[in-house]
Amino acid sequence: MRYRERKDTVDDINISPLIDMVFILLIFFMVSTTFVKDMKLDLNRPAASTATTASTKAIRLYIDNAGDIYLDGEPVRVWVIQSRIRDLLAGSTGKSVLVITDDGVPAGRLVEVVDQARLAGATDVGVATVEEAGAG
Repeated sequence: MRYRERKDTVDDINISPLIDMVFILLIFFMVSTTFVKDMKLDLNRPAASTATTASTKAIRLYIDNAGDIYLDGEPVRVWVIQSRIRDLLAGSTGKSVLVITDDGVPAGRLVEVVDQARLAGATDVGVATVEEAGAG
């Protein structure tokens, strides 16, 4: 008499390749997604008939109706804008700044902020507007 080994066949599904693929897809979508940081300010942007789309990688400066300036969600003074933007431009590949302003902001304040951005080394400074409805 011979002793026969008993073979129990267990049919299970190996899910480790599935988990690997899920993590690869998750990393792919996280890297390829563009995140835009917008502040929660209620701004009435000025209108322009020659509006073009701005880069999503641009540094964003906000000027509210009271004339207060915000950079990265923090209020900044005019004399600090130049050094803060210079630091941000040193770490980025693009040298563009987008000024998002309210409709009621005085032109002098806007020019002052744009000047500070250009003195900081920004080559492309734009002002965010709302396209006029029906302009053509």
